[in-house]
Amino acid sequence: MKVAVVGATGLVGSKMLQVLEERNFPVTEIIPVASEKSIGKEIIFKEKKYKVVSAEDAIAAKPVVAIFSAGGGTSLALAPKFAEAGIIVIDNSSAWRMDPTKKLVVPEVNADVLAKDDRIIANPNCSTIQMVLVLTPLHKKYKIKRVVVSTYQSVTGTGVKAVQQMTNERNNVQGEMAYKYPIDKNAIPQIDVFMDNGYTKEEMKMVNETRKIMRDDSIQLTATCVRIPVVGGHSESVNIEFENDFDPDEVRRVLTLAPGVVVKDDIANFVYPMPLDAHEKDETFVGRIRRDESQPNTLNCWIVSDNLRKGAATNAVQIAEELLRKGFLG
Repeated sequence: MKVAVVGATGLVGSKMLQVLEERNFPVTEIIPVASEKSIGKEIIFKEKKYKVVSAEDAIAAKPVVAIFSAGGGTSLALAPKFAEAGIIVIDNSSAWRMDPTKKLVVPEVNADVLAKDDRIIANPNCSTIQMVLVLTPLHKKYKIKRVVVSTYQSVTGTGVKAVQQMTNERNNVQGEMAYKYPIDKNAIPQIDVFMDNGYTKEEMKMVNETRKIMRDDSIQLTATCVRIPVVGGHSESVNIEFENDFDPDEVRRVLTLAPGVVVKDDIANFVYPMPLDAHEKDETFVGRIRRDESQPNTLNCWIVSDNLRKGAATNAVQIAEELLRKGFLG
């Protein structure tokens, strides 16, 4: 089948092409789409060269599905045009996530919400995806009351410009700044813009998207999102208060059985998840599982995942795979 990738020359778009190839999604023709300045450039998919085209040319080529990673403004402008042409859009931006008429999907958690008439499907925020994979099985077992999360997020979440800024700083090279401050040897407690309540957009995305994906507005959640000088994955320190008590060993067993989750938790041998472990992997890793001794029924854990893969590209491709499995494509 014909598959369009909108934003094909960006960090996430390139990763989407890689994941489509690795997972052997049944692509007969790839249609790479990017901004005007990239039209005519070549990308390679399965050892074949494809020229980057405009959105209009992509729509005219009639792909079955279009995977978007080109920013919210582009998605708002173009996704409806693709959808009107009968093309299913899987969108990686924040544009459609909280639209009540659009599905927000992590396949291991809520693939059942997908329907044949869905034309624009939202891919959640990277930090939300890895967290809900761990929260969902625990919520089913113990009923979550409240979550406190602090994130330690890779520069790749910002894009090529941020990776270049960090590289420049490490090599004492003056260059374009993706952030207001240096990122190397630093931690910036701001991801996205600040809102009226003092939280950043990223922090509120985690709150609102988690409730929508898990279909439970009763979950109380607060977040602090921090950018750190790491390439390869996002890390999260997560404190979870349950209605019911738990045994940490049972928590490990529950998470071992959870789809898409790998438990790495053996402190006697210094085994715990790190971005280096998650880099270029599709699983979400969890460890440092322990009881919060300051209050009852509360758990601490540490969650790590590759933000470009499960946090973006892999999740989008998995949505396409789920649509295919359900017979909604083609």
